[in-house]
Amino acid sequence: MGLLPWVFPAMLVLAALGILLSGRDLAQAFMDLERETEGGAGLVRHPLMPWAQRGVSLLLVAASIERIASHFMQRRPVPTPTLTWAFLAYWLTTVVTPAVFGAHPQISHEYAYSMLFGLAATLCAEADSDRIVAWSRDALFLYMLAGMALVPVMPSLVLDTAYTQGLLPGLPRFGGLASHPVMMGMLTQTALLLLWTHPFGRRWLNVAAWTLGLGVLFLAQSKTAWVAFLLSATLLVIVRRTPQAVQRLGDPRHNSFGVLALFACIAAVLALLGAVLVVDVPGLVFDYFDTSEGAQLVSMTGRDRIWMVAMAEWHNYPVFGYGPQLWDAEYRQSIAMPNATHGHNQFIDTLARCGSVGAAGLVVYALVLLVLSVRYARATRGLSVAIFATLALQSISEIPLLLAGYGTDLFTHVLLLVVLAGAAAGRQRPAAAEAEPLAPRPLRSAP
Repeated sequence: MGLLPWVFPAMLVLAALGILLSGRDLAQAFMDLERETEGGAGLVRHPLMPWAQRGVSLLLVAASIERIASHFMQRRPVPTPTLTWAFLAYWLTTVVTPAVFGAHPQISHEYAYSMLFGLAATLCAEADSDRIVAWSRDALFLYMLAGMALVPVMPSLVLDTAYTQGLLPGLPRFGGLASHPVMMGMLTQTALLLLWTHPFGRRWLNVAAWTLGLGVLFLAQSKTAWVAFLLSATLLVIVRRTPQAVQRLGDPRHNSFGVLALFACIAAVLALLGAVLVVDVPGLVFDYFDTSEGAQLVSMTGRDRIWMVAMAEWHNYPVFGYGPQLWDAEYRQSIAMPNATHGHNQFIDTLARCGSVGAAGLVVYALVLLVLSVRYARATRGLSVAIFATLALQSISEIPLLLAGYGTDLFTHVLLLVVLAGAAAGRQRPAAAEAEPLAPRPLRSAP
């Protein structure tokens, strides 16, 4: 079976343990960042955490080397060489080059973890992929359940009671055992996608998991996660149902289905016309943008200031970027933005951190992921395009493709690599069986 499936639950356990032992007050998260940038005492790291992190690091390295060595010792073909080479090129352009040639170079052994982990993921067989997806699904729901269990016991650890930008005034924001409610929301919607494509074997367990997942997704109050789940769910329905629907529309034995589909289209068009003609939609939109919430939406909740700083760094260091130390505590203090822990946009952050070389690597890598996700959409029951859509949408305001170190930020990214590699390996198996030559039969002598 190998050790690689254990790495995904281990990352969640490490993240949960770090939050549990930190004694944080989620409502004071911004103040903790401000104290850190000012040289004060932020969150105190528990002495157990360095040892726990070393243990997970050893597991990750051992599991990755075991997977890579086993693959090549058995002389198995690489599931999709395009994915493997694209990942290695992305790691070189966004990790190695800024660390060596950036304006502020910094070399660390931690940069090798993501390379080993990602390379091992691209070599997964179909059975490995299914096992990793199942274990990741189980671990994510246990991760959510543990956070919910702490609500009555340690509410300040898992709830942001100072949050005021939600749909329901006064409703605390649930962060669980994640670093931030946004991360909790994104991990939750990933878990729901895994549950959709790989449900549990028992009905009551599926019902309980859907109830838990949707509840946590709502309480996390992450609009990015909500939109990502709706978009991903739509893609799943399209991939899994569209071929059947098209077949039924053209089948004379299912006339009622075609009539219902036609009426649904007519109703949708009439509803849209009614909204445009009866309701002053443009006026409502402009009125909303005049409110404080609308102004925050236009500026992406203040992220436009961070983007301006990032673009300025790219103009200063256009080729290899600022380097890996961008957005550390010292840098955030120099720009008076304690909450700017990253560039809040994958492309802009890569431009500033890694320069034009890293941005080019990101574009090529993203295109490869897109093409392969669409190519293997049917083979993965829509999971590949759903996860890609999740990462793409998250990239607008977060940096889900960052390869510095490892942790929950890397979870969904590497999971996509596993899913794509497993689907590609599954296609190689029947192709190899068809290409197997027939054993020659002995010639019969003439009587």
